[in-house]
Amino acid sequence: MTEFMSSVLGLARVSARGGEADLFLLADGSAFAVSSPGGMGATERSVGFLVEDLEAALHELRAIGIEMDEAPASNALFRYAHFVAPDGYLYELVERRLDG
Repeated sequence: MTEFMSSVLGLARVSARGGEADLFLLADGSAFAVSSPGGMGATERSVGFLVEDLEAALHELRAIGIEMDEAPASNALFRYAHFVAPDGYLYELVERRLDG
């Protein structure tokens, strides 16, 4: 997928120190991450939702009993946490780092 993103779609990889995925920033400011199967845990499907305040979003999900990571992870550009939605699939919340 990394090769496809680079060669076919012409997107440039960006460095995200501390991350385990190949990261591509898109024209609208969003990002696309590619990880090897199992490279970041159970990631058979992971869609990320950009949030302004990761801690507030996590608190809101915990309050309604959503299963999630113990603590947020981070790389040079983002803070993020995974959660299992009611459909049983893995998703993530993503917050841009101001210092990144």
